Amino acid sequence: MDFLSIKNGKIVDQKNQPVNLRGVNLGGWLMMEGYILGGRNIAENQFKREIAGNSGHKSLLRFEETYRRNFIAAGDFVNIKNLRANVVRLPFHYHIVTTGKWSFLDEAIVWAKKNGIYVILDLHAAPGAQNGDWHSDSSGEAKLWQEKKYREELYDIWRRLAERYKNETVIAGYDVLNEAVGKNTRIIKEVYARITKAIRATGDRHIIFIEGNNWAQEFDFLGKPWDDNLAFSFHYYLPGDFTFNCVRNLRYPGKINGELWNRNKMENILRRYVKLQQKYRIPIYCGEFGVNLRCPDCGTELAWVRDVLAIFNQYGIHYTYWTYKAVAGGLFPDGLYQYLDNPPWINRWSQTTGVETYGRLWHKNTKAMGESWQTKNFVKSAALSRVLSAYFRK
Repeated sequence: MDFLSIKNGKIVDQKNQPVNLRGVNLGGWLMMEGYILGGRNIAENQFKREIAGNSGHKSLLRFEETYRRNFIAAGDFVNIKNLRANVVRLPFHYHIVTTGKWSFLDEAIVWAKKNGIYVILDLHAAPGAQNGDWHSDSSGEAKLWQEKKYREELYDIWRRLAERYKNETVIAGYDVLNEAVGKNTRIIKEVYARITKAIRATGDRHIIFIEGNNWAQEFDFLGKPWDDNLAFSFHYYLPGDFTFNCVRNLRYPGKINGELWNRNKMENILRRYVKLQQKYRIPIYCGEFGVNLRCPDCGTELAWVRDVLAIFNQYGIHYTYWTYKAVAGGLFPDGLYQYLDNPPWINRWSQTTGVETYGRLWHKNTKAMGESWQTKNFVKSAALSRVLSAYFRK
């Protein structure tokens, strides 16, 4: 596969031909999220402590290994290729690097290469946490911005990643920090500049994707890009009450919270990112967008997906859908592949479901739980698949 770079504001291959990156996220695999695994959104470190407390540390290690070996495997990259996608965004916890679990990243790169799919490595949980939510493995604080020691560890993590993968052509680039949320934008910009410096010091020339502050929304504080192989990355889930299914029976297009939401409104919102693209002559990438599926009765949410994809394609915005697979639930953007069954470790009857049951039931249901995480036991949304595949190929 060709090494990708940025020239004249576009992502291009080694023949200087434009490449439009379109694909999906592998959410929940190397950074476990509660709702993706059928439970509450608690920090990964919390439910791991519960597993260790119930079954012991050795059992926790076996749990992690079993989960990671089953949730995503070689066949999943074949599925993604069949969608006509050409990229996966791979969210990972910084512990993957600091504990030396390189094999998961290495195998994903091999599987991607076999299927002609690029990889964007996304640091989803940073030392100290870059925001206060579960998906940065935080228990409520973003300590990355408070303590210098965490930031120094972050720079070293990216140095180590760059040293390992600097010559790997299947890597499209590095999404260096997912959804930063901090009050001091001077520190955030300084951190991005230091990460860039750490990566470039190794001789690595991969594209660096920089997300805006406040959930990848705000970019003005960043100013002009400081590197000639740098792109900006935003996330899009508006209107949240609809896409997250927090208010039931909303329809798109239609009135949502007193406002008419349709393609024109979303295009007006997304133009702010197109203006960045034009102002700085750099690529713009939507790392995450998605919707809670109400299938098999889905329809209105697919209209939202179609309109977003049409706008992205119209303006040359690169994108990855959130997400590839998840335990089916009523809230939050869920998976193209969904787990519909209700074994004891999901237990939708109970107030305690999904990840919070794993520690209690893991030692008695090890084999069955492992098998349940395999994609063959998930159901693909044929309707969403058709929509994604149609726009990926345009």
